[in-house]
Amino acid sequence: MKQASSVDPIALIQAQLDAYNARDTAAWLATYAPDARQYAYPDTLLAQGHAEMAARIQVRFAEPNLHARLNSRSVLATDSGHTVIDHETITRTFPEGPGELDFVAIYQVNQGLIQEARFISGPQRLFSE
Repeated sequence: MKQASSVDPIALIQAQLDAYNARDTAAWLATYAPDARQYAYPDTLLAQGHAEMAARIQVRFAEPNLHARLNSRSVLATDSGHTVIDHETITRTFPEGPGELDFVAIYQVNQGLIQEARFISGPQRLFSE
């Protein structure tokens, strides 16, 4: 990865999405600060730090049809770095069966890494058999 000061926030978030779709835990974690926090929007803490995040994502990476499709991405420069907002459609294996949901991720990028991520999940839509 590039020096922290030269990392393009759009490239960083794309690298995170690519690692997610490749189910590559190490590459995915490399886009996050070691003490990064993930929240269910607005402020329910899901995981803090690489160990908690890895445990959480490895469960998701075990799903056979997991895939995130980017629908749109916006970036805003802020006083403390950048905010990147992704709207995605996620294909998953839910307990009720395979399906998809719309998903919004709000990433706070500072010093070349994701410092915080907040997630908004839409309702799941099961695939017809």
